[in-house]
Amino acid sequence: MNIDFSTVPSPCYVVDERLLVKNLELLRSIQERTGCRILLAQKGFSMFSVYPLVGKYLSGVTASSLFEARLGYEEMGKEVHVYAPAYPQESFDELLRYSDHIVFNSFHQWKLYKDKVKAVTGRKIECGIRVNPEYSEIETPIYNPCYENSRLGVTLKNFRPYELEGIDGLHFHTMCEQNSDTLERTVKVVDEKFGKYLKNMKWINFGGGHHITRPDYDVEALVRSILFMKDKYGIDVYLEPGEAVALNTGYLVGTVLDIVENGMQIAILDASAACHMPDVLEMPYRPNILGAGKPGEHPYTYRLGGPTCLAGDVIGDYSFDRPLEPGERLVFCDMAHYTMVKNNTFNGVNLPSIALYSEEKGMQVIRTFGYEDFRTRLS
Repeated sequence: MNIDFSTVPSPCYVVDERLLVKNLELLRSIQERTGCRILLAQKGFSMFSVYPLVGKYLSGVTASSLFEARLGYEEMGKEVHVYAPAYPQESFDELLRYSDHIVFNSFHQWKLYKDKVKAVTGRKIECGIRVNPEYSEIETPIYNPCYENSRLGVTLKNFRPYELEGIDGLHFHTMCEQNSDTLERTVKVVDEKFGKYLKNMKWINFGGGHHITRPDYDVEALVRSILFMKDKYGIDVYLEPGEAVALNTGYLVGTVLDIVENGMQIAILDASAACHMPDVLEMPYRPNILGAGKPGEHPYTYRLGGPTCLAGDVIGDYSFDRPLEPGERLVFCDMAHYTMVKNNTFNGVNLPSIALYSEEKGMQVIRTFGYEDFRTRLS
């Protein structure tokens, strides 16, 4: 890796530009092979200092709010697609300034805003309806857009074909960290339920959750799904991965502050699960650490916890080939996505710095945070 993690502040997110480019090259190759358009879902990765680089490979961004739409518009300057479960009326006019595509979650929302969209002059904002095919292979309800009584998307029973005038496309999002075999099965369901409406559409959006850059991902199955829709209906296909763009491209560097004993050795870090990697608690999942293993794999096992007063601020149990010492640095893997976008300052814990490593420029600290960043969030 030839990255010296001792040169950055602690804690610090570090994104490896070389690994980011590797992901982007794969995504671009899929666009070139199929003619689809792949967008960065900013909800997963919003490190806008690399947006100029991302924009060389992808077609634009997706946003779930006014602020994300503005960020993508200003920092990447390519296509901006927006979807939200509902749009606040007080900010919709500003949202129109940044958007190329707007997807509505209900026909009521479409009816409420369609005159505003049509009134935009000088360019056409394309509009879509999110559908809920009532098919998903996600087992955890909190991540399943199609679970019972979901608020996301219009089911076939509630679909209103008589209100499609002005609608340019359909959008579905039913996946989370899944391979393309799931997509193939989902596309068949979408085709069976909503195919008759696609005949008059310009595009379909396959949403996100595609783990395209994972080593075992079946790219050929993805290509088949894209070409199936393009060939059958003569429409454009969009994909909006977030995690796949930044998957395995970044790290979180933390420092051991203290070692305590309570039935086992416990290392307290300046990196917090609750503040700096909340998916460890929410998903939950166990991030890998460079040079560490599962409990028992190496002679010395520690429970790693954060510096907050939350009893459950625990990252997990890890083993090492030698004892940990205060001041020692640990490097958590795959920390670029759903980390910076979700982090927080609970307990007044400072946000990690943000750094970028590139072959050309080496390590660059892009941003550090301090008291004012904490203070100005509160009043």
